[in-house]
Amino acid sequence: MMTPKLNVWLEKDEAVVLSQWRVLLLETIAATGSISAAAEKLGVPYRRAWEKVQEIEKGLGFKVVETAIGGSGGGGAHLTPAARKAITQFHAFSDGLDAEIERRYKKVFGH
Repeated sequence: MMTPKLNVWLEKDEAVVLSQWRVLLLETIAATGSISAAAEKLGVPYRRAWEKVQEIEKGLGFKVVETAIGGSGGGGAHLTPAARKAITQFHAFSDGLDAEIERRYKKVFGH
């Protein structure tokens, strides 16, 4: 039996700004306190994670991650309040879409 799938992202000037994966990246940075740890947890190179953060910031027009260089207190990364708001907005927009797609699929295909 077929099942419908949906991948949602937001673009600006034909460039991806936010997607389900990019939001997961930001949430993982928040949970781990580190871009490096988030990249490792998601199975991507640090460079890719850092580039995605920069692309998000460029698209949104504001900082989403604040970083601190290591030292006695250690380095790390945390999300800005604006980033947390963007994540909340993305979830408010995208949550429930899977159920709607499933409903429409059943209506059209009768499964």
